Amino acid sequence: QVQLVESGGGLVQAGGSLRLSCAASGLTFGNYVMGWFRQAPGAERELVAAISWRDGSTRYADFLKGRATISRDNAKNTVYLQMNSLKPEDTAVYYCAAKRFGSIATMDTRNMAYWGKGTLVTVSS
Repeated sequence: QVQLVESGGGLVQAGGSLRLSCAASGLTFGNYVMGWFRQAPGAERELVAAISWRDGSTRYADFLKGRATISRDNAKNTVYLQMNSLKPEDTAVYYCAAKRFGSIATMDTRNMAYWGKGTLVTVSS
């Protein structure tokens, strides 16, 4: 059974940083494109960042470019999202997702195979 378990969320002041982690089990992690998505209250879920299974290439949403780094450790079956210079509008539940042999170019909420339950990030002003 595939499980994705996020951690690292919490309350942070504007301008602060957080590092989210997503531990995966039940799958061959190295074969999966991994992504972070977020959903704010009343909003649709949206892609934040993604990292390729093939070559480690990355993709970021425009609203986080320059403020976030996604990385993966295949030995630990874990993907990370380091977020800096956080803003109140970054407040959301952050979800980890996976798709076998997926492409970072075509990732969206409709085509991910597995999802975690999310971790809440709250940025206070």
